[in-house]
Amino acid sequence: MKRYDAIVIGGGHNGLVCAFYLARAGLKVRVLERRHIVGGAAVTEEFHPGFRNSTASYTVSLLRPKVIKDMRLHERGWRIIERTISNFFPHEGGYLKLGGGTARTQAEFARFSQKDAEIFPHYEEALERVAEVLRDLSLRTPPNAGGGLRALLAAAAQGKRIAGMDVEAQRDVMDLFVKSARDFLTRWYENPYIQAAFGFDAVVGNYASPDTPGSAYVLLHHVFGEINGKKGMWGHSVGGMGAITRYMAEAAEEAGVEISVEAPVAKLLVDGGKVAGVRLESGEEIAAPIVASNAGPALLYRQLVDRSDLPAQFARRMDGYKTGSGTFRMNVALSELPDFSVLPGKDKAEHHTAGIIISPTLDYMDKAFTDAKAKGWSDDPIVEMKLPTSVDDSLAPPGMHIASLFCQQFAPVLPDGRSWDDARDAAADVIIDTVTKHAPNFRKSILGVQIHSPADLEAKFGLIGGDIMHGHMSLDQLWASRPMLGHGDYRGPIKGLYMCGAGTHPGGGVTGAPGHNAAHEILRDRSFVRRLLPV
Repeated sequence: MKRYDAIVIGGGHNGLVCAFYLARAGLKVRVLERRHIVGGAAVTEEFHPGFRNSTASYTVSLLRPKVIKDMRLHERGWRIIERTISNFFPHEGGYLKLGGGTARTQAEFARFSQKDAEIFPHYEEALERVAEVLRDLSLRTPPNAGGGLRALLAAAAQGKRIAGMDVEAQRDVMDLFVKSARDFLTRWYENPYIQAAFGFDAVVGNYASPDTPGSAYVLLHHVFGEINGKKGMWGHSVGGMGAITRYMAEAAEEAGVEISVEAPVAKLLVDGGKVAGVRLESGEEIAAPIVASNAGPALLYRQLVDRSDLPAQFARRMDGYKTGSGTFRMNVALSELPDFSVLPGKDKAEHHTAGIIISPTLDYMDKAFTDAKAKGWSDDPIVEMKLPTSVDDSLAPPGMHIASLFCQQFAPVLPDGRSWDDARDAAADVIIDTVTKHAPNFRKSILGVQIHSPADLEAKFGLIGGDIMHGHMSLDQLWASRPMLGHGDYRGPIKGLYMCGAGTHPGGGVTGAPGHNAAHEILRDRSFVRRLLPV
């Protein structure tokens, strides 16, 4: 039996980050990835002859600058192209563009509401104050319930930032954590198109209505990122999202990590209440006193750990861990760029480089969710389209294009016992029809399609319920309660078992923070000398 100091289950970006920090501190580490390629959901693959794309995760902002610096990603060749404008919203009355600077956004808003244009800088300021707190907390381990004095000190230190805010900023924090997106946004804006421009972020990867209490937090989660030192911005990873994880794997291997692909883990090995290693589906057993799981909590504790090895109360609560992000993901090969009725033209224009969002009002978003609960999906789904070849022509043959379609709300489990295997093509047709209503040439320009229903996302990437966040981003599954109160510090209920994926703080998205933080806690649990080594 081969022996290592630590094993990482899953070669997604957080698994690679965790392995890198452990190996840099001197541990002998092996990463075990079930697929033929590392990167988890952040991969670039050919989906149609000659056409490559980020097949699941598709845009970048949340990756923490410390992780980028420590792994020397830019030095290795990674580049990000910033969006000129962030989003383009076509609707029945025209369109709205968001981004490009405060003055430009104000001018755009003034076409719909002078009041909303005037309030926008104050909204930006309020959101940024709270987002800055999240940035600070993202690389800190939450105080763990039952953690004694250490947890109390951590809680005091992390709460100090919020306590130091003025009372109006504290009110904004409270609003964003407990209110619905509609309640939060209608306090600021009167125009429904402008409300929807911000409300869209509240339903990204969130199987919920904008009227659901707590949905305002998901809005906030999507704005605490930054690229190239510019806060709140989103961009395109040149070469696709797989470029990020390719360079991460390079950094990890340079640090001494052994990476194995096509090495699916079947079971966690436990001996005397302590981790002993893992058993692969091939039957091979690998020994290690430390196992860090990049797999989500639902997959880890329901499939990879024997229930008899878990405390009974933990197992019971994990049965109720909420998953399912309502996500349907498509990659489309195109012969030409979409020609939008409200902004005609097939030649590349500014709006082609933005996130193109078909979700004109909060009522539209609410209906998409209620329809999904009733019948699986809406005839008018929420669609975000990215056209990566508008800024990166390396992904398709000359003159051709690709579209990433990120779609909400699609029931993780279809009602009436239907299977996604039988329904996926019908759902994909509705999505294509939705885009074609706004860009009439879209359907006829399609050369090939790759479909990822919620069931496909689970089968291919191990995302239980197709949940791109590894678990709902609801108040009961955030911060010290992610994935469960008492285990918010990346430690599992078995000695030597840790969690380093998006099912831990700060949650979903390509952040690298869970991997960084979990490695920090693993090294903290080692000898005094090891605790002094940098993470």
